[in-house]
Amino acid sequence: MSDSFTEESRAPQAAINDVPWLQPRGSNQMGMSQFNERVVLQAVRLHGSMPKADLARLTNLSTQTISLIINRLLEEGLVSKRAPVRGKVGQPSVPIMLNPDGAFSIGIKIGRRSLDVLLVDFVGKTRERLSWSYPFPVADTVFGQIESALNSMAVRLGPKLLPRLCGVGIAAPLGLGGWQNLLEMAPEQANEWDHIDIRQRVQAMTALPVEFAKDTSAACVAELVLGRGRSIKNFLYVFVDIFIGGGLVINSHLHGGLHGNAGAVGSLPLGMATAGAKNPPGQLLGDASLFNLEQLFTLAGLDPAAAHDGRALQEPFVTHTAAWLDDAARAIALSITSATCLLDLEGVIIDGSFDRALLDQLLAQVELALECYSWEGIARPQVLGGTVGSDARAVGGAFLPLYAHFAPDRDLFLK
Repeated sequence: MSDSFTEESRAPQAAINDVPWLQPRGSNQMGMSQFNERVVLQAVRLHGSMPKADLARLTNLSTQTISLIINRLLEEGLVSKRAPVRGKVGQPSVPIMLNPDGAFSIGIKIGRRSLDVLLVDFVGKTRERLSWSYPFPVADTVFGQIESALNSMAVRLGPKLLPRLCGVGIAAPLGLGGWQNLLEMAPEQANEWDHIDIRQRVQAMTALPVEFAKDTSAACVAELVLGRGRSIKNFLYVFVDIFIGGGLVINSHLHGGLHGNAGAVGSLPLGMATAGAKNPPGQLLGDASLFNLEQLFTLAGLDPAAAHDGRALQEPFVTHTAAWLDDAARAIALSITSATCLLDLEGVIIDGSFDRALLDQLLAQVELALECYSWEGIARPQVLGGTVGSDARAVGGAFLPLYAHFAPDRDLFLK
């Protein structure tokens, strides 16, 4: 936790529904001044601290308007001043930065193997995390843990900072009960998720606004705001977890598609279908998911959890990991090539819920596999490692209410 959370803040839990919450900055009838405040906050978020003169040039607002906006934001505690910077001539400039304690959000990731709940501050730093692991998600247990986490984080913030909690964002697979046979889930356990409105269940626990996004789209949001997305405007995002999935960014906006499935790389076929064949071609998730690596470890009598930590590249796991890497890299390379033909990608960003050293090896083998394809007629995209890591889904979830409150465009994510 940050030093901002003192022992004094560990007060008994406030009555959450009675808290004077931080108000959203703007609405459907948002005035121009409020819109300009959001533009300034977004500029500082994406480009870092800078003096008023630079903010005026970046936003095309007058220096007088910038001064008025900064004074309001300082008064409201959303920004703060850094130490003056002396230049070669004239008065020292004073960079303006986001105040980490200016606002908070809670990000929730409901996964097929674990639940993570994060408290994230205004600059995207995780202040607190609570996690639970399970072989499969049981709805009543998961929602009970979420409610407990929400109450715990309200207590942790204390009466001074609790009013600055602006919302809750949830990241979860659209079909949480899907692939039940593969995951060895009982039908009744899997099917119960088909009848649950996750956002509505969490909304019943809190007076705060609750947002929802597909888990891999939320992870893509985190990378867009905090990582490679600051410099790449068009990219395919690939997240390797129990199942592999992804997201798509076009012109610095997350593109959801008609059904919210844009970037759903896990369902990409790895071959051509044949009429009369017993089974359709396999999908990317069948070759490049961490579930496959877990299975290899299990069949060898090893701990499947090693797929998610540094043991995967150590004996006796590394032989099985090498086999998985070969299959996964070739399958991902095929998918990248197909996607590039359709989307003319600037880049592909790969991340996942595994050790960074394993990510590096996967990236290297994907690059080698891409060398095997002809790139005549298309431009080969750069392939880069993600910067957020396994928390990307929960962090991205936390950014949903932050952007709803403070970004100039509620349609994620104007840059």
